[in-house]
Amino acid sequence: METIELNGKTYILKSDQQLAACTDGMRYCIVRCSGAGIHAGFVKNRDANTVTLIQSRRLWKWWGKTLSGLATEGSFAPEKCKYANEIPEIILNGWCEIIPCTDAGMKSIREDVGDWIND
Repeated sequence: METIELNGKTYILKSDQQLAACTDGMRYCIVRCSGAGIHAGFVKNRDANTVTLIQSRRLWKWWGKTLSGLATEGSFAPEKCKYANEIPEIILNGWCEIIPCTDAGMKSIREDVGDWIND
């Protein structure tokens, strides 16, 4: 992810803000649930009540952004984030928001933050 700092603010190049490519027709998204917290992964399927994610991580703590900012720009302080390890699949009930990620957001979630272990 290429950035530039101007007057104390960090900006991401527009080319890094394109929606992440689909994997086998599945889009990488952040999903907010009413009772299960925040998750990110490839949306395998969804209906009015449930969404199934593959290659999913639970996002316990993210830094300096709203969820929309995390999805589009990623975190500028990944060392302060806490994400669980990636799991093959999860079925979530009670989703209330699905936010498609850009390439920068997906890279930040999948690669820039290591697995958090409850310490």
